[in-house]
Amino acid sequence: MRDGFVSVAAGTPQIKVADCRHNAEVCFAMMREAAGQGVRVLCLPELCLTGYTCGDLFLQDTLLSGAEEALATVLKATCHLDMITAIGLPVKQGNKLYNCAAVLHQGTILGLVPKRYLPNYGEFYEGRWFHPAPDENTVIDFLGQKVCFGARQLFRCISMPELTIGVELCEDLWAVTPPSNRLAEAGATVILNLSASDEVIEKDSYRLQLVTGQSARLVCGYIYANAGEGESTTDLVFAGHNMIAENGALLAQRRFAAGLTTAELDVARLVYERRRMNTFPDRQGDCAVQAFSMELTETALTRYITATPFVPQDDAERDVRCAEILRISAFGLKTRLEHTGAQSVVIGLSGGLDSTLAVLIATIAMGLLGRPVTDIIGVTMPCFGTTDRTRDNAVALAERLGVTLRRIDLSHTVRAHLADIGHPMEQHDVTFENAQARERTQVLMDLANQTGGLVVGTGDLSELALGWATYNGDHMSMYAVNASIPKTLVRHLVRYVCHDKADEDARLSHVLSEILDTPVSPELLPAVGGEISQKTEELVGPYELHDFFLYYAIRWGFSPRKVLRLAEHAFARTYERAVILKWEKEFYRRFFAQQFKRSCLPDGPKVGSVTLSPRGDWRMPSDAVANLWLSELEELDL
Repeated sequence: MRDGFVSVAAGTPQIKVADCRHNAEVCFAMMREAAGQGVRVLCLPELCLTGYTCGDLFLQDTLLSGAEEALATVLKATCHLDMITAIGLPVKQGNKLYNCAAVLHQGTILGLVPKRYLPNYGEFYEGRWFHPAPDENTVIDFLGQKVCFGARQLFRCISMPELTIGVELCEDLWAVTPPSNRLAEAGATVILNLSASDEVIEKDSYRLQLVTGQSARLVCGYIYANAGEGESTTDLVFAGHNMIAENGALLAQRRFAAGLTTAELDVARLVYERRRMNTFPDRQGDCAVQAFSMELTETALTRYITATPFVPQDDAERDVRCAEILRISAFGLKTRLEHTGAQSVVIGLSGGLDSTLAVLIATIAMGLLGRPVTDIIGVTMPCFGTTDRTRDNAVALAERLGVTLRRIDLSHTVRAHLADIGHPMEQHDVTFENAQARERTQVLMDLANQTGGLVVGTGDLSELALGWATYNGDHMSMYAVNASIPKTLVRHLVRYVCHDKADEDARLSHVLSEILDTPVSPELLPAVGGEISQKTEELVGPYELHDFFLYYAIRWGFSPRKVLRLAEHAFARTYERAVILKWEKEFYRRFFAQQFKRSCLPDGPKVGSVTLSPRGDWRMPSDAVANLWLSELEELDL
């Protein structure tokens, strides 16, 4: 349960209709099995102590007494389990009968939650036996305990308040206003749904949409436990379609099989997202809160943590994502060109990935405008560190795309500038490097003035996060099309175009392949033996790690400790813990120290959920200190 992770499960036991003793045994056996797997929250199906398909037997005192005895047996058999369980049974109250969920913890009934919406259409006849939940909660005597009875209840863990549970039953989710709406507004981060939903063609996909959609709308975890084997098949089939979703993402599902479906919910992540969204309601006090306490233990992670959170793993999904990003970016540039009346687009072509992506976006924008690609001026500016490989790639790319190419050697100009400021040529320090970067930007800006154009920036999101840009050098442009695209995604975007053009233009595809195989480098230090001597990832660390840190630290606000834990899980086969820790420290150090560069960024289109624009998603003072974040990592390094 540390770091906000809670192991949860939806379970479908193999029951027997109306055999309450048997059903109690299979339920507490499943509870013990779940606890043995480290599960802390378990949801079982609707009316599982009797069976959902009992029909008019629900009106028999014998069945109702059997259900109460079954629950008493479950309570006694599981009184030592430090686990929340929601289990379904019919409950008599006065002259009425209710379809209820009993919420249990260590032999105590924390609450009885009756179903609010009773289906009485099609194959369902619940209105024949049950009454809907009353509007207000009451306290009743049940199995020798004082128990809160009502639909407006929350179950909150004292030792981990982020774990706050709400309960609804089956049809409640199908209703126009599900009870879970109100429960989430009152603070529930996890919703349990005890269900008995039969199978008909395509119902499973609709059910899946409901569960994932509700978890997204409520920014919650949603555990859906469905009736399955053992229910009567007189007219219906129940397949035990169990699902666990978190904020719109399906973590696990199981169908046509009894047993447990498990996953880990990150309730801390859900709380952060609600806090970030100022439109999420806060109606504390709207529901009765039943408190319980659990021992905080380490939750083993079995959920999939991708090493590339910005890049979809599925090939088809990734292609769709790439096409959409190119479309958004190009449309943003198109609009800016129309608004400014720019006659040209000026881009510095280095032969690297970032400038390649920028010029590809520019060609798409020109197509949207119905203008020739010759209005794009690609400028290659070789200097002291430029290799034949990158220069040739830049030239070949411009020629294959058909853009106007300008070659401007900066060596003489930079030498003169360094001489003017009295800087020795053999002193290869930051001044030596930045003089080249700033001269390149000056050339681009002046060419844009000369041609009535607009300088398109090539720097990406990862570079902005690390401050890996020369202030007022490649840091500056008139429109930055790559500004919210992380480096790991830049590569896939270029690869997408490479594959997309393979049949149409094999020579362009070949050039893009060459660029994809070139090491990332600013090429500001002299080449060695004609090869690149300055490789970015050897200096600041692997971009795949930095993009991972960026996603979880900035998008989700995770602590350095939690980011490290997730990174160890995601990169277990790639990097040792010490390597991850080293570069995570570097990430936080650079991220804080380099905010001043992000405080004055040029405009650029937002294409994903993470961007560092000072006018948009990220507001941070340039003088913020990283000590708290770094000290947390230093403690882990002991």
